[in-house]
Amino acid sequence: MRTDRLSFLRNALQRPMLLAAALLLAGCTGIPEGVTPVSGFKVDRYLGTWYEIARLDHSFERGLVDVSANYQAKPDGGINVLNRGYDPAKKAWREAKGIAYLLGSPDTASLKVSFFGPFYGGYHVMALDSDYRWAMVAGPSHKYFWILARAPELPDDVLNNLLQIARNAGFDLNGLIRVSHGSTAATGK
Repeated sequence: MRTDRLSFLRNALQRPMLLAAALLLAGCTGIPEGVTPVSGFKVDRYLGTWYEIARLDHSFERGLVDVSANYQAKPDGGINVLNRGYDPAKKAWREAKGIAYLLGSPDTASLKVSFFGPFYGGYHVMALDSDYRWAMVAGPSHKYFWILARAPELPDDVLNNLLQIARNAGFDLNGLIRVSHGSTAATGK
């Protein structure tokens, strides 16, 4: 048993992206004040690849560009999650694999996501395009915020509207990071 725990810890420490995400989100599935998850949510339409357009800074994605998330259905009704980003400083791709499950009603866009064992963090879609072309996501607190899109770019008017909605919901966007896509180093071009 002790050997298993040491092996588990050794593996966790070798994956800092996973460890940081787990520690920051451990057991925090709550919905931030001012955030209302989207109703009428269709999880099957949400599946597939999303590009990160903007985010608030946090350690498990710090410095990454070309960030994407891919969501695939699991047989048990959950969702396989693959987050991927390029670290220009290390000239390497980083990725984190996880699982997600709906927290309540299947038509409410409120999920719990885990990248590390039994520890889950909240993932609440607070705005969603009717054609599922863009989404605005809050984590378990106002410290975690993402804007995602099906394409690597989002029109400025749409982005500005989403940012205003986020400010009205209590997010401090002074440190907002606009994520670049298509970098020469990441694409190998």
